[in-house]
Amino acid sequence: MGLPEYYLTRTELAIFQEQGAAIGRALGAGAAGQPLAVVELGAGDGLKTKLLLRELLAQPAPITYVPVDISPSALEELVASLHTELPGLPTEPLAAEYGAALAQLATRPGAKAVLFVGSNLGNFTPDEQVAFMRELAQPLTPADRLLVGFDLRKDPRRIRAAYDDAQGVTAEFNYNLLRRLNAEAGADFELDAWQHFPDYDPSTGAMRSWLVSRRAQTVHLASLPGQSFEIAAWEAVHTESSYKFTLPQIATLAANAGLRVVEVFQDAAGDFADVVLALAE
Repeated sequence: MGLPEYYLTRTELAIFQEQGAAIGRALGAGAAGQPLAVVELGAGDGLKTKLLLRELLAQPAPITYVPVDISPSALEELVASLHTELPGLPTEPLAAEYGAALAQLATRPGAKAVLFVGSNLGNFTPDEQVAFMRELAQPLTPADRLLVGFDLRKDPRRIRAAYDDAQGVTAEFNYNLLRRLNAEAGADFELDAWQHFPDYDPSTGAMRSWLVSRRAQTVHLASLPGQSFEIAAWEAVHTESSYKFTLPQIATLAANAGLRVVEVFQDAAGDFADVVLALAE
């Protein structure tokens, strides 16, 4: 994420740094003084979110931060850093998958600001994007707001380079899937028999990555005794999709999920958008 080709993280961070106060006001606009729960799905280290939390703490409505992550250790590290950096912030970490977390939060009193930033929605297929956005919308009330990050369409060569960096770090990220299968499922993948291949389709906005077999091979898994898998030369295994969006696409996606666009925050180059959404009226 810190590679020179990978523009996404630093671009969204710049949006939060430069427009954090306005984003905070947009997220708290529906609260009208009532308590506001800031619910972040996939909180991670909270680097970008801490900027928004500082802005929200300056507003009249009392806030509680509810970071959601499937990793308890990641939540522990985040809470420890918040105790140091924002000691006055009430924090209620929730180790759960998104669906379970949203179900728990549906009956929470007060208003909610649900954050799903970092362009993670792009990892879903178009049908899955609509389904997930509907899932996000389901527990919302008219007072609630939803903030979603979207990587926007741009020069196809820049997009592809972000997933095919010169140092080969993204390739190693992909090869790690095979390493994990070898270590945890007892597979016998030979890493030098594969190559990382990414490609971007500007007609659909789909950035996809594959692992491609350089030769015919047979793979065994100790966890599936007696079975083997024949892989042909140049057969491809799809490992990742990362869809890129246009602003009209985002508005249509929101409408299909029962939401409306309240405000759009973009960087100066138009590379990325953080979009505040609310229930459709």
